[in-house]
Amino acid sequence: MPACPACGSEVGGDAKQCPECQLSVSLFSAVREAAGPAPNQDPTYVRTIGELLATIDLQKPVAPPPAETPKSLLSRPRRGASAGAPAPKAARVTRPIAPLRDLPGLPTAQTEAELRRRIAEYFELGRRLGVDFTDFRARSNAAVTSVDLGSLDVLAREMFVHLVSSIAEEFEGTLAQRNELSQLVPTPSADVELDAIRESIRLGDLAGALRRLSHVRDELLRVEEEWEVGRILVSECDLLVQTIRELGGDPGPAQGPVEEGRKLVVAGRRADAEKLLARAAVALWTVLEPRLFEDLRRIRDRMTEARGAGVDITSGVSDLRDVAMELRQRNFAGMLMAYRRLRVFADRLAVPEASAPEAGALAALRTGPSA
Repeated sequence: MPACPACGSEVGGDAKQCPECQLSVSLFSAVREAAGPAPNQDPTYVRTIGELLATIDLQKPVAPPPAETPKSLLSRPRRGASAGAPAPKAARVTRPIAPLRDLPGLPTAQTEAELRRRIAEYFELGRRLGVDFTDFRARSNAAVTSVDLGSLDVLAREMFVHLVSSIAEEFEGTLAQRNELSQLVPTPSADVELDAIRESIRLGDLAGALRRLSHVRDELLRVEEEWEVGRILVSECDLLVQTIRELGGDPGPAQGPVEEGRKLVVAGRRADAEKLLARAAVALWTVLEPRLFEDLRRIRDRMTEARGAGVDITSGVSDLRDVAMELRQRNFAGMLMAYRRLRVFADRLAVPEASAPEAGALAALRTGPSA
């Protein structure tokens, strides 16, 4: 029985899709070709983009061949490669963590020693938060010198309010980070800490709240780093799906591996999830490829026409070169972001010549002053 090129499962001869990841059998051959070119041979789409670039960028050579021919069924997302791509859709229902509602009451102190101890603690918390307490420092020195208990009490209260506000802001920002991350992966340790932080703030334990905030930020950073590749791949697949639809295609036959990859992420199977999501990106690419190249040819023709009319198309050519470079590296997210910039540039050139805005647009793009 044939094996699915996305998940490796055996597929019966009369099946229309993979029983495990639901990849359409009609895409098996295209996915294998896109993922595993013959030795020393670029995939067809890499040669095609090179030919497109060569027809419009006659002053520069086509991008050099890659140092290593891709042999594995993987896309090549770089760190940060999904910047600007749509955020991953929620793949799991997460436990909501309540935001801060009730802030603590102002503490009271009876003696000068208690006030000075509290103010010293507040200065230390402010330093750890990076809060500017320069004015408070001057007022504290003056009140201590004059042994003014009333001024010390007012100062302590103002510093407390300032610190509560800053810690609450840090809490809300950290909670937003957790909420975004938990849409894709579980965050149990961070959830426990966030609940404890909210209680510490309610009780006026600012030192405890700040200590726990540091712990939860470290934990969220660890989870982000651990799952960064998976998050990039999910965003890459979402961007591929979106672009297929924008160009009038149906991503359905290739979406099964994406959903299965999400399930593996939720289950905590990071290595398996990354492998399947990378293959899912290749499957989606096989659906997108013909429509994308059709539009790239349209853009190429429009840019050629514009150059013949005296328009400077340097920016568009640069974007096309970026499309070619990212595609060679199998970075579909980076390629699509470059394609979107290119499409915006081409759409500016495509305004009908009879309209007034076209005249202004062309005038702004011409390389030299009008005759």
